[in-house]
Amino acid sequence: MTEASAGGVRHGAARHGIVVGVDGSDQSLCALSWAAREAQLRRTPLHVITAYTIPVFAASSMDAGYATLDDQVIREGAEAVLEQAVARLADYDVEIHPSVETGDAAGVLLDLSEEAELLVVGSRGRGGFVGRLLGSVSGAVPAHAKCPSVTVPLACAPRLGQTDLEVPRGKQPPVGPEGEERVVLVGADGSEQARTAMLVAAEQAQRWGYPLRVVCALPPFTGSLAWVPAPLDREALYAELMEQLDAGTAWLRSHFPGLPISGEVLEGSPIELLIEATRTAALLVLGTRGRGGFAGMLLGSTSQGVLHHAKGPVMVVPDTKDPRLEDRRKFGSMPEDAT
Repeated sequence: MTEASAGGVRHGAARHGIVVGVDGSDQSLCALSWAAREAQLRRTPLHVITAYTIPVFAASSMDAGYATLDDQVIREGAEAVLEQAVARLADYDVEIHPSVETGDAAGVLLDLSEEAELLVVGSRGRGGFVGRLLGSVSGAVPAHAKCPSVTVPLACAPRLGQTDLEVPRGKQPPVGPEGEERVVLVGADGSEQARTAMLVAAEQAQRWGYPLRVVCALPPFTGSLAWVPAPLDREALYAELMEQLDAGTAWLRSHFPGLPISGEVLEGSPIELLIEATRTAALLVLGTRGRGGFAGMLLGSTSQGVLHHAKGPVMVVPDTKDPRLEDRRKFGSMPEDAT
C-alpha cells in the first residue's frame, strides 16, 4: 500500500488505535464500517489488517519454486482485498494503516491486541482459498484478546448505511437505522469481570453521549437448576439482586457523574435476553467470563452464545485490573459477601 492520502484517509505507521480484520467478505466490510466510525469518533488511527497462510500442500511441496509462486499469488490476492477495503474509507476522516500479514489470522489479531485500544471483527468471514480471515476468528478473538473487542454481525449493515452489503434472508434486522435505540447495555452478574465490563461500557456510553443500562438476569428454575434441593424464595432473590444492582449503579455514577445510568433485573434465560437486546441496542458489553454458582451464571459461556446469534454489535471486555474497582464495596453489599 502507498503512503499517499486518499480523500480523508491518511496513511502512516502508528502502532496503537483500532484494529479491524478484513477478508473481502460482506461480514468483514460491515465490521470495517463500524470500526472506521469509531476511529473517527475517537480520533485514533485505524489499522486495517488482512492475513493469509500458505496452504499445506504448497508449503510442503518439494518444489520450492512452486511454493514461492503460490505465496506470491496469494499475497497479491490479499493485497487486492486490502486495497478494496481501504477504498471504502475515502469518506472518513481517519488515519489508516493497511497491512497484509502472514500467519494464522486469529494469532495475528491477538498479537496486535497487545497494543491496540480496540479490536473489531465481523461475525464470520469468507471461506475459500484466499482469505478465511474471520471464520473462527470471531470466536477465538473475544476470548483471548488483550484489549476490548467488538464483533459486528452482518445484520448491522442497514444501521451503518451499508446498502451494498447483502444481508441473508432471515438475518435481516427487525428495525432500520432509525429504529436503533441509542443506549449502551452491559451485562452484570456480580463478578469482578462484569464490574470491569461495566466501567468500559460506561466509558463507551459517555463517548457516544448515550445512557447506560445495566442488566442482570434471573434465570428460570429449570434445566441445570433443577438440582436445587429446596424451594427458593424467588421474590427474596430478586430483591437481593436488585439491591446489589442498585449498589453497583451508584458506584458507577460516582465515577461517571454526568452519565445517565439505570439498572434492571430481567427474568429469563440470560442468552435469550441478551440476544433480544442486541436487536435494537447500539451496543451490548459483556465480560469474557462471569461467576459460577446459582446467583450469576450470566457471562461465562453466555458471551459465546450471544456472539453467535447477536443482531447488533457486541463488545467483550477482557479481565483486567482497574483501580476504580477498589471502592465498589463502599456503595453497598456485594455478591461475595453472601457466599
